[in-house]
Amino acid sequence: ERNALRNSSYRWKFPIPYIPADSLDLNAKGVILQAFDMFRLKSCVDFKPYEGEQSYLKFEKLDGCWSYVGDLQSGQTVSIGERCDYKAIVEHELLHALGFYHEQSRTDRDDYVQIWWDEIIEGFAYAFDKHNDSFLDDLNTPYDYESVLHYGPYSFNINSNVPSITTKIPEFNEIIGQRLDFSRIDLVRLNRMYNCTSSLTVLDQCSFEYINICGMVQSGQDGAAWDHALGKPGDEDHTLVGNCADRGYFMHLDTKTGHAGQSALLESRILYPRRKEKCLQFFYRLNGSPQDKLVIWVKKDDGTGNVRRMEKLHTITADGEYHWKLASIPFSIQTKFRYGFQGIRGDPAKSAGGIAVDDTSMTETNCPTNIWHIRNFTSLFNSTSKGDYIISPVFYSSEGYAFALQLYPHGRNSSPYMNYMGITFHLCSSPNDGLLEWPAGHRQVVLSVLDQDPDVIHRMSLSRSFTTDPNQLVYGRNDTLQWDKPFITGSFSSFCNCYMSPGVGWNTFLTHRQLHWKKFLKNDSLFIFADF
Repeated sequence: ERNALRNSSYRWKFPIPYIPADSLDLNAKGVILQAFDMFRLKSCVDFKPYEGEQSYLKFEKLDGCWSYVGDLQSGQTVSIGERCDYKAIVEHELLHALGFYHEQSRTDRDDYVQIWWDEIIEGFAYAFDKHNDSFLDDLNTPYDYESVLHYGPYSFNINSNVPSITTKIPEFNEIIGQRLDFSRIDLVRLNRMYNCTSSLTVLDQCSFEYINICGMVQSGQDGAAWDHALGKPGDEDHTLVGNCADRGYFMHLDTKTGHAGQSALLESRILYPRRKEKCLQFFYRLNGSPQDKLVIWVKKDDGTGNVRRMEKLHTITADGEYHWKLASIPFSIQTKFRYGFQGIRGDPAKSAGGIAVDDTSMTETNCPTNIWHIRNFTSLFNSTSKGDYIISPVFYSSEGYAFALQLYPHGRNSSPYMNYMGITFHLCSSPNDGLLEWPAGHRQVVLSVLDQDPDVIHRMSLSRSFTTDPNQLVYGRNDTLQWDKPFITGSFSSFCNCYMSPGVGWNTFLTHRQLHWKKFLKNDSLFIFADF
């Protein structure tokens, strides 16, 4: 078996109608929508609510995680059962529905993996079957150990310590079965099968590696200009972090020269939106004078077809920290537009550098509400032991709930797992508490660790979520609701000068191996997105 159905009659037409059954857990419904967003971001696959069509997907909570393969043209079930409510697991099942089988089912799989038949639970050997080339097609792609469709080493195994499948290249034994996101080859196959030529929600992105700077333009009206700069030791770019000779460019405004108040505007090409929501993300560094500023603008259609009406979105001021940071700026627009970076020189006499921008992306998605930037992570990792934690700043949800996170680099004391990071979510007391709904039930907590690949389509970020149950009790306390006001459920913390509720989260948040496998760590920085 390769892993894509050859018969084109099993191909779907987009958008695919879907029905979320009442049996689904509330968290599963949210995770399904997260998976839809990933398909839109990384392919041309789209979904819509069911309106009486013959072909559709019905998501139900049945026994386990499973799907039929391809469009059966009569409506079909996708099961998101107990413990299946993870973004990557839903992606896995949707790839089946779109016409893909498991990776280890390929005809040539024995060149790459060893199946240990005697270690497979009786009655489940069929899950490791192969099919011939006349049935499936590899779409001219190599075997992919990183595929989200690959089984893990202990799938359907008899003995929990003995694998049922191992890789011929031993280094991949810890990779197969990853459930972060689509691999690059997963996306190549998906986009080839469905003739996708572009993303549905990526409007623009640039790592500035080429001299055309992705079609961005600037005018020298104010005597200053952005330079297409090559990184150097001590002044590296964000894309490659100085790891490649003669590569690693970024955009830079020198603020050591000229005079105070001079500015330069770097603008994107004209973009044509299809959706209302926008999220501009980019990395920036201000290492000039304390008065330097980076102002983000959007230039809109003025109603006559000319893109000239300016609106300021955000201003970033120097704060004395000279490392790369991540900005995430949400806005809404439905007419053609440009976005722009205006660098403003503060005091050239006090500047030792300038303003830098790298790895920009403009997507038609929702921005994360809160970003936790953990610097010098390697030092924190090496100086902590099991049970030690790093605590985030206090964040606020869009409704006004205050919360904080605790990250355990080596796991919680109560965790039986080794080589995993753990994380917990805590509500915090705030002046808003008298205005809010308590208990804070039926709200989804989504925590994501950013893969800092410069290409947003190829990022394999980790995402975990749970939905608060208004009837959940604090562990060991039969008279206290977990999601009631923190001064009722929790204890006082000098860290935030507030009450913090008991934590809820994951013992198996991110493995130490995954931490260094993808670009979760870059410039020794880790970014965690937090939404509630």
